[in-house]
Amino acid sequence: MLTDTRTRRNPIAAGAAVLGALVFLVPGAWAFFWPASFYDTIATFPPYNRHLFHDLGAFQLGIGAALLAALVWTDALFVALLGGAVGMVVHAISHFLDHGLGGRDSDAWVLSVVAVVVLIGLALRAPARGAR
Repeated sequence: MLTDTRTRRNPIAAGAAVLGALVFLVPGAWAFFWPASFYDTIATFPPYNRHLFHDLGAFQLGIGAALLAALVWTDALFVALLGGAVGMVVHAISHFLDHGLGGRDSDAWVLSVVAVVVLIGLALRAPARGAR
C-alpha cells in the first residue's frame, strides 16, 4: 500500500520507480545467483570474474530494494538504510562466497561488521518510518 499521497497522485512517478526497481532487481539477481550465465549472455567482456558479478548483483539488489521501499515508506533515511542494508549484506555474502578470488582475508568480516551497523541503524530508524 502506498503511504505517500504524492505518489498516489502521481502514478507516472510510481510506475517509474517500479520499472527502475525491475531493471535493477532482475539483472542484479541474475548477476549474483548465476554469474556465469549473466557473463555469457549480457556482459561478454573478458576476462570473466565471478566476484565482479557477485558485487554487481549485490549493489543492483540494494538499489532495486530502495526503489521499491520508496513506494511504501515516506522516510528517506529509512529507505536509504534499507537499500544500503540489502546491498551491504549481499556484498558481505559475496566476499564469503568468493574468498580466495582476490581481496584481503578480512574483507568478508569487515563488510559483515559494516552490514550489522547499517542493519542496526535501519532497526533504530524503523519506528519513525511512517513519520512525515
